[in-house]
Amino acid sequence: MTMVAILSGAGISTDSGIPDYRGPDGVWTRDPEAEKLATYAHYMADPEIRRRAWRVRLDGPVLRAEPNAAHRAIASFERSGNPVRVITQNVDGLHQLAGVSERKVLELHGSARSVVCTGCRVRSSMSAALDRVRAGEDDPRCLSCGGVLKSATVMFGQRLDPVVLGQALSIAKSTEVFLAVGTSLQVQPAASLAGVAAEHGARLIIINAEPTPYDALAEEIVREPIGTSLPEVLARYG
Repeated sequence: MTMVAILSGAGISTDSGIPDYRGPDGVWTRDPEAEKLATYAHYMADPEIRRRAWRVRLDGPVLRAEPNAAHRAIASFERSGNPVRVITQNVDGLHQLAGVSERKVLELHGSARSVVCTGCRVRSSMSAALDRVRAGEDDPRCLSCGGVLKSATVMFGQRLDPVVLGQALSIAKSTEVFLAVGTSLQVQPAASLAGVAAEHGARLIIINAEPTPYDALAEEIVREPIGTSLPEVLARYG
């Protein structure tokens, strides 16, 4: 069987109602100030940024979103016994909700479904923190130590977890097929995984609406909608 690795970006989740960040109608394209909400230094220094971030989380689409056809296709591919690993830049948890095994998903940028204390590092559920916001706490603090809470995502100014990144690099170096799906391949070091895979002999297939910096390394570029094109590509290896 062919080993398939999938690097997924924001584009795989737009059909679930989660807008991307840098596309023509992306969150940061429409509101450049919103990027501050995801910047660690701003978040830690400015209580108003934190309060706005909690309001955005409260009204955001991530926790309401459901997996779409692309997520379900990957889960079906795994259930059929195919060797697959998912490396995702997304923080929405939709791969796991679709049924992909937790151990087969690497979340490079963390998860928006949890919160972490920036002081004592205790993790807890995002839904519980949002319940506190709904109850009137506009900047809820850690119940263990009183520290600042943030979503368990990697913000600008924070390093990726070196263990998770190391696992992703190992997968990129050993896979036979590497699919880059719905990612602009502009955010490093995640984007470099496509190049690493190609350099180590993987067949690189890029499924994305816009050109990427790694298109020249790809054996195949697909510009068709992800919800229909990804299942078709996976069917070749199932």
